[in-house]
Amino acid sequence: MPRASVLSDLPAASLNHLRQPDIDALRAPFSSHPPRILILYGSLRSVSYSRLLAEEAGRLLTHSGAQVRFFNPDGLPLPDAAPASHPKVQELRELSLWSEGQVWVSPERHGAMSGIMKAQIDWIPLSVGSVRPTQGRTLAIMQVSGGSQSFNALNQMRILGRWMRMITIANQSSVAKAYQEFDTNGRMKPSAYYDRVVDVMEELIKFTLLTRDVSGYLTDRYSERKEDAAKLEQRVGLKSI
Repeated sequence: MPRASVLSDLPAASLNHLRQPDIDALRAPFSSHPPRILILYGSLRSVSYSRLLAEEAGRLLTHSGAQVRFFNPDGLPLPDAAPASHPKVQELRELSLWSEGQVWVSPERHGAMSGIMKAQIDWIPLSVGSVRPTQGRTLAIMQVSGGSQSFNALNQMRILGRWMRMITIANQSSVAKAYQEFDTNGRMKPSAYYDRVVDVMEELIKFTLLTRDVSGYLTDRYSERKEDAAKLEQRVGLKSI
């Protein structure tokens, strides 16, 4: 069936802004620099199992060839309690812009992700001017629990990752009774939990390598193309008056 006749069945669509899938756009040459991964953790305790798990993830990612940076949430103000120019807020936002993928690790507290974890995410806006600090970046999520295995924090972080327009990978890790899973040196013991962490980090690296060079195309949306065109038309019209 000719393309025109197919499009004629879409009376609600703006045909000028519809796009057919472009296979070539999905075959961009792979970048050669190490994947840039930002790791966030959600606890300030001196013995923080979410931080220890984050550090294990960082070691695995570094072993896989990634460039890893951590954000220390100590000193980050509560959302809206300080201006966005606050040094810790600026540090977090700059790291988010730098990253091509992220790892979020939160303890579960009162059946939910920690407030420290949520505050970090809340300080990363959906947009800064025309730049979206998280859109198209990959995301892996993990949690630690003091008791039996739970997925409450993971479920919440997965919702937030979608809200932040991130490519949240399917695999995830929930470490139960975390105090039993680390030795006195803060290193994670061999276990099925550790093996899952390896799985998650391997998957994150693969998806980051696969998507980072085409993230702009993957997140190119009809509604935004249509909106941008309308704004451009309005600006041009104002200038011609």
